[in-house]
Amino acid sequence: MNLYTINTGHFKLDGGAMFGVVPKSIWNKLNPADDNNMCSWALRCLLIEDGNRLILVDNGMGDKQDAKFFGHYYLHGDDTLDKSLAVHGFNRNDITDVFLTHLHFDHCGGSIRREGDKLVPAFTHASYWSNRRHWKWATEPNEREKASFLKENILPIQESGRLKFIEDDADSFPAGIDVRQAFGHTDAMMLPQMKYKGKTILYMADLLPSIGHIPLPYVMAYDMFPLTTLNEKRSFLTEAAENDYVLFFEHDPVNECCTVQMTEKGVRVKDIFKLSEL
Repeated sequence: MNLYTINTGHFKLDGGAMFGVVPKSIWNKLNPADDNNMCSWALRCLLIEDGNRLILVDNGMGDKQDAKFFGHYYLHGDDTLDKSLAVHGFNRNDITDVFLTHLHFDHCGGSIRREGDKLVPAFTHASYWSNRRHWKWATEPNEREKASFLKENILPIQESGRLKFIEDDADSFPAGIDVRQAFGHTDAMMLPQMKYKGKTILYMADLLPSIGHIPLPYVMAYDMFPLTTLNEKRSFLTEAAENDYVLFFEHDPVNECCTVQMTEKGVRVKDIFKLSEL
């Protein structure tokens, strides 16, 4: 198995929303905000090469939305999905599987592209993986979360016939990837976990969007069930500290990976590094 970091750009979100109840006087030291209180965040995905399978975990925001949409989120930087794939000698037609941790637009927007008036899969040879519980949650959204579940990102996946659910297609799901679940940020978010170079790699998605979110109270205001998130963080981070897991961050603007350790203040960062440095 080979793992590659895939950078698809950066975007901006309100700093207060990203750090919840934590005061700006504290979180602004972690990720300084601009004059509009917006902080820059990565759209970092993971590519897993395993035998004849090439699995892409999440795929960023895509580029099919209109200028008004991108005006809210300030997509910036020189990184794109295609450029990042090409660095490692791949293109989107090589992808065999797209694993979607959840269906918020910044995680699955690149799944679908516009082809004239049509919305079609951006990865023409790939199966798209979700789970039934989260799919129902996303396609019948509550009013608070509705703006994050965009129909044009989601429904064309099913219409294409390429949608698979992990509980229904376990025999064809890529081997070597364990699927953990978390329920605080959104219902039934999936966290892929795998063994790599003697280490356990855990893709944190939005359970832990950045290193700055490691302290337990640092829970996003975007989370549907913040106390559930807090308890999940405690459990996952304790497990990671005890077993020396490598945590891979999707949204940290600077840091790709870290290990953690138990301290008098709780679980804190141990070592910070890039995935390629393992």
